[in-house]
Amino acid sequence: MPSSDRKIAVAILGAVAASMLPFAAAALPSTAKGQVSVGQVMEMIAKADSSPIAKQTLIAYVAGVGEAAGVIVDTIGSGGSHLVSCKNSFRLDTGTVRAALQMAAPRQSSWSETPATPLIVADMVKRAGCRIKD
Repeated sequence: MPSSDRKIAVAILGAVAASMLPFAAAALPSTAKGQVSVGQVMEMIAKADSSPIAKQTLIAYVAGVGEAAGVIVDTIGSGGSHLVSCKNSFRLDTGTVRAALQMAAPRQSSWSETPATPLIVADMVKRAGCRIKD
């Protein structure tokens, strides 16, 4: 017979999984290549006000994209090479993400197969005034 600690752990895991099911079951799929799609991000934005799970997922995704892009630019731009320079720092929030995706992928019919991350990063780089030096 399982210990009471194990029963509690299983119960907690079950409760967490069950609370995530409504969002996960209705969530749009990734692209055929497994990338986060524009449709997924737009769905998270639309549901963020009413679903804590969608909001948390959106925040994690946006933060991850912004942080990773910033680290890459900082790494490439540091040291003696200074290959990349930006006039402004990177800024990213759900409003700019929505605007970037709507501008870069205006046809909603293509959202399920359009990768979101490259569009968001390209917009961030453009807004920061980044350029690559020769």
